[in-house]
Amino acid sequence: MAEQTGGEADDRERLRAMLATMATEQVSSAGLALDQMPVGDLVVAMVSDSIGVPAVVIEQAPAIAAAIDGIVERMRRGGRLIYIGAGTAGRIGILDASEIPPTFGTDPSLVIGLIAGGPSAVHTAVENAEDSTQLGEEQLAQVAVGPNDSVVGISASGRTPFVVGALTYARQVGAFTVGFACNASSAIGAAADVAIETVVGPEFLTGSTRLKAGTAQKLVLNAISTITMVCLGKVYGNLMVDLKATNEKLRARSERTVMLASGVDADTAARALASVDGWVKGAILVAVSGLSAADATALLEKHGGVLRDAIAASVSVGDDSGSRGTHRP
Repeated sequence: MAEQTGGEADDRERLRAMLATMATEQVSSAGLALDQMPVGDLVVAMVSDSIGVPAVVIEQAPAIAAAIDGIVERMRRGGRLIYIGAGTAGRIGILDASEIPPTFGTDPSLVIGLIAGGPSAVHTAVENAEDSTQLGEEQLAQVAVGPNDSVVGISASGRTPFVVGALTYARQVGAFTVGFACNASSAIGAAADVAIETVVGPEFLTGSTRLKAGTAQKLVLNAISTITMVCLGKVYGNLMVDLKATNEKLRARSERTVMLASGVDADTAARALASVDGWVKGAILVAVSGLSAADATALLEKHGGVLRDAIAASVSVGDDSGSRGTHRP
């Protein structure tokens, strides 16, 4: 290892002092000697240490709701949701983004995840990638972030330069920004339009923010993406009516979803799905209303893909001679 210069030593000292003030970097007051504990006790202690995380996330419900409102507003104008982070935070953003197309039938470009160091950093840490504000700016510039987009910067510490740089640039180009940290009074919170700060406290393994902080990040991103899709009409009741059936399990789930939403039997659900090329939302409308596939598709398009609105409208345009199910949600 190269010898530090005076400036590097000063920077390192300042960073150590900063870390010492962060809740995620504290040593747990439990003072557990993990390397001396029986495995069974370790399992119980580690899982128990995360029990309080959901309550901490719920405390941030107003900020999470404000973030969702901003994201939905811009998505309705044709914008995207962009997660950006380093290390675990970046990987959790990419995980959430990758699950949106099959769950909600969206184009993969609608929700994307960016990570410091680029795609290779998903599997292998890239040295020093998170330390550059410029790289954060450059990654957003590469995806042409603009005023209709929303950028969620994720950092457990809340001070990651890569994320600070990304959020600063995003605001400059007019995007909606959210800074999501696991420490209070964070730099990324200050750099964003909305700050979400889930203060989960010391980690079971000191400083290992893939643990409680990672759990909080997963919960918050689940809420952001799922509720955004609910607001955009991708859900009916609590059913995934825009899912993409890409395997046998999902094809079976599609049939079951049509049955649950409309009250029809399996054969009727299968016929309805076949008539609309497997589109669950369209099949439900066909089953509930008795409309033809073409009329059901046109009605959904007229109502912006919102199934509940299309069902209500179908009452006046449906063919009473068609076989109808009993719609439930």
